[in-house]
Amino acid sequence: MANLLLAVTGSIAAYKAADLASKLTQAGHTVTVVMTEAAQRLVGASTFSNLTGQPVFTDLWDPAVQTRHIAVTDAAELVIVAPATANTIAKLAHGLADDAVSTTLLAVDCPVLVCPAMNHRMWRHPAVQGNLARLRGFGHTVLEPEAGHLACGHTGPGRLPEPPAIVAAAQALLSG
Repeated sequence: MANLLLAVTGSIAAYKAADLASKLTQAGHTVTVVMTEAAQRLVGASTFSNLTGQPVFTDLWDPAVQTRHIAVTDAAELVIVAPATANTIAKLAHGLADDAVSTTLLAVDCPVLVCPAMNHRMWRHPAVQGNLARLRGFGHTVLEPEAGHLACGHTGPGRLPEPPAIVAAAQALLSG
């Protein structure tokens, strides 16, 4: 099976990323998780560590792991960004690297699966769509969000796809 890097960012949909990490691990993959500070406010790093059996990378400035953002990319065969917030998408599109996730993602040289999750108006905003087009231009795969009830109470596109759909997209990228 494959070595996967799961980047979890600060969307309320981060709770689905825990299920995703579990499903990927159960499928036999080695899953290393990197989280933004905002993601950690929603789901604890210990949840991911327990589900994957791997340490979770959260702090770019931890002296014990100063180059971990490079080390985790050396082994990665696929990166999954789920959920991918508008902020993280913008950072990736423009090469900004100011936290554990964005710095790590700037160093990857394997396929990247971006799974956006946000309010439907944010999703449709020209800046977000432009940033996604830029990521596609880099060769990244974008898994379109699902439509439905959103955490903000609105309805529309913006829901993180369910973990089985993300697993299927990841398997397709690994096979192709």
